[in-house]
Amino acid sequence: MDSKNYLKLLVEEFHSTTVATIGADGHPQTRVIDMMLWDKKGVYFLTAKGKEFYRQLMEQGYIALSAVKDKRSISLRGKIKNIGRKKLDEIFEKNPYMQGIYPGDTRSALEVFCLYEAQGEYFDISEPTHVTRDSITIGGCDTVVSGYFVGKNCIGCKLCYSVCPQKCIDISGKPVVIDQHRCLHCGRCAEICPKQTIQKRG
Repeated sequence: MDSKNYLKLLVEEFHSTTVATIGADGHPQTRVIDMMLWDKKGVYFLTAKGKEFYRQLMEQGYIALSAVKDKRSISLRGKIKNIGRKKLDEIFEKNPYMQGIYPGDTRSALEVFCLYEAQGEYFDISEPTHVTRDSITIGGCDTVVSGYFVGKNCIGCKLCYSVCPQKCIDISGKPVVIDQHRCLHCGRCAEICPKQTIQKRG
């Protein structure tokens, strides 16, 4: 899937996410925030102007979020911007439960934020013997390449394959190739490599 499909999944199926900012004491602080809308520009959520969360968003301009459902997860970290009351009516239309929380004109306490430049990943362990991992990007954010990669000094001994929990290493050629979409990032391959040619990136 491409990034827009993951954003749709995040908003329409996962919906509730754990969002992290930095608290006044300098430590990470989390709370559960619903992701209300998505489009090609990003993901939208809201909060009341009187909340500490609002102050942190305005000062920091950056969040990290994670959501989990049915052994699938989406994690994103990146830049946010306040777009005021723009999209507020659309959010209430598509998320009618909000009308019960903020009835009538009390919604004027709310402002909308957009996560517009971010990177992260989708991770699916619903089929334990065949996990799936994929990168997600929003806006102009570059994909961060992370995982274990085999160098040119590989001798094709296949020891890495023997200890790989997912058997996601193609040993038909040399150097062998790790399937990044199925790798658990456990590092067992790097530990056993006699040439120490498997390196972690990212």
